[in-house]
Amino acid sequence: MSQTDLRVNRRDFVKLLGAGAAAAAVPQWLRGQEAQPAKRLPNFIVIFTDDQGYQDVGCFGSPDIKTPNLDRMAAEGTKFTDFYVAASVCTPSRAALLTGCYPQRVSLPSVLFPGAKVGLNPKEITIAALLKKRGYATMCIGKWHLGHLEPFLPTSHGFDHYFGIPYSNDMHHGGGVPLMRDTKIIERPVKQNDLTERYTAEAVRFITANKEGPFFLYLPHTFPHVPLYCTERFKGKSKRGLYGDVIECIDWSTGEILKALKKLGIDEHTLVIFTSDNGPWLSKKKHGGCALPLRDGKFSVYEGGMREPCLMRWPGKVPAGKVCGEIATTMDLLPTFARLAGAEPPTDRVIDGKDIWPLMSGQPGAKTPHEAFFYHRGMRLAAVRSGKWKLHLGRTARPRAKKDQPKPEPRRMPGQLYDLEADIGEKNNVAAQHPDVVERLTALAEKFTDQLAKNRRPAGRVDGGTKK
Repeated sequence: MSQTDLRVNRRDFVKLLGAGAAAAAVPQWLRGQEAQPAKRLPNFIVIFTDDQGYQDVGCFGSPDIKTPNLDRMAAEGTKFTDFYVAASVCTPSRAALLTGCYPQRVSLPSVLFPGAKVGLNPKEITIAALLKKRGYATMCIGKWHLGHLEPFLPTSHGFDHYFGIPYSNDMHHGGGVPLMRDTKIIERPVKQNDLTERYTAEAVRFITANKEGPFFLYLPHTFPHVPLYCTERFKGKSKRGLYGDVIECIDWSTGEILKALKKLGIDEHTLVIFTSDNGPWLSKKKHGGCALPLRDGKFSVYEGGMREPCLMRWPGKVPAGKVCGEIATTMDLLPTFARLAGAEPPTDRVIDGKDIWPLMSGQPGAKTPHEAFFYHRGMRLAAVRSGKWKLHLGRTARPRAKKDQPKPEPRRMPGQLYDLEADIGEKNNVAAQHPDVVERLTALAEKFTDQLAKNRRPAGRVDGGTKK
C-alpha cells in the first residue's frame, strides 16, 4: 500500500472517529478555544552538517563565508547560542540526536568504522520511530554513521526511506564509500562532487510528495567533513577557499528547502532546525572550520568541540529575530517533537533530553530544563556545565603503594573551572576562587556517573549479542 493510500485511509478514519475524538489526539497548543476539526500536525526538518565550526555561519560571526539563507533563518526564527551536541565526534553525536540520550547510555561512545558489527540497537526508539506511529512519513538523506549493516540502517530505525552514505566520506572500504538507497548500494564509489546537490534534490522530492503532511526529514549532510567536494558552480566563490565553497553550497541547499516549503504552501506548518554534529577538524587547517570565539574543536570537550551553531525557524510559532542563550541540546529534539506531534516520549527507559518548547516558542522567562550538561570523552565523563559554570574534571589518580603497604585510595586531581559568561574562550581557570562551585559540580558529575551506570543500554550486534 502506498503512502498516499495510507494518508487517505487515515483521513477517512479520522472522519469516522468524529471531530471530538480527533481533536483529543491533537496537542493542546494546536486547538482553538472551541471544538474544531483536527488541525494538521507539524512537519519537522533537521539539517545536520558534519564538522562545521561555531563561527562558520554568517550570523554567528564568519568574516569570509556568506550564508544568506542561514542568516535568513536567524532573522525569521531564533538563534541558539548555547546549543550542544552530546559528543565531539560523529557516531555518538548522531546517536544522541536520534534517541534523545547521551551516547554512553546507548553504548555508542565512539566512532564506528566500516567492518564493525556494532550499531544502534534496533530496540532503541528514535525520533523517526516515534513520529511514524503518529502517521508521519519519514526519510533520512545523507550520512548515517550508526552502523552500516542492514539491522542498523535507517530503515530499521523508523525511516520509510534512506538515500545517502552509511559512514564518513573518508572511510574507503571494499571498493570505496557506497551510496545507498534504502538497504541497497546503488553507486560505489560515490561521486562526491555533486553529493550536496543530489541530497537537496532528493529532499525537495520527498517534501513535495508529502506536502499534505505530516513528515519528518532528517538531512545529515556529508560535508564539510574532509575530503571536501562541491560542483564547479560553487568552487572559488568563497573568500574562505574550498571549505567556504562547501559551506556556501550547504547554505544554497538550505535555501532550496525553504523555497520549496514556501512554494508548496507549507512554510507555516514546518519547523526547520539547522545545526552541526560537532566542532571543526582544526588539524585540517584550511580544509577545516573555525569555532571562534570558543576554544578548540573536534575531539575536544572544550566548547569548540561540542557547542554548535543552531537555528530554528517556524513562522508564527518560533519567534523571529530572537536570540536564546539558555542551554539546549540535540537530545531535546525527541521529547520536544513528541510534544508537538501529540506523542509520548518513551517511559520504559531513561531519556536524557528535555522538552524545550518553552525556549523555542519564546515564552517569557523560559529557562533551560537542564540542571547540568555533561561532556564525555568516550565513556569517561570529562566536564560538566551548570548555569554559567563549567568544570573540567581532573583525572582520577591512584598514588603508588609503598612496599608491603595496602593500595591507597584513588583521588581526583584538581580540575579547571570557567565562568562561560565572562570567559567564553575558557582561558581563565577560577577553580581556586570558587571551591564551592567546584564541589557542587563535582557532586553533580558523580551523581550522573552513578545513574548512567545503572541505566545503560546495550548497542546492537549482528551476531545477536550485545556490546556492553
